[in-house]
Amino acid sequence: MGVIWFIITTLIGGAIIGWLGKVVAPGGKDNIKFVPMVVVGIIGMLVGSFLYYAIFGVAGNVEGNSNYGWDNTTKGIDWWRHIWQVVVTAVLVAASTTVLPRLTKK
Repeated sequence: MGVIWFIITTLIGGAIIGWLGKVVAPGGKDNIKFVPMVVVGIIGMLVGSFLYYAIFGVAGNVEGNSNYGWDNTTKGIDWWRHIWQVVVTAVLVAASTTVLPRLTKK
């Protein structure tokens, strides 16, 4: 059940983070199609989480606890990590629509 739950949360999270990145993307760079948006959202989620963890690590109150790592850095909702994910995704949306124009809607 763990793998199925991981896939479901990754797809839903990719869609949400991808949409938020699309909304935040600068200028007219937000006309990306749905499937590439989800893929870019998943990549943004992973890269944003890794960057956040590499720079800040885990919260002090959970340091040393093996249940916390790059994908879960604090107790509760980690808003700062999600902001990093959205920013990385916005950059990826802008870059992908510039480099690969066929991903955009006509």
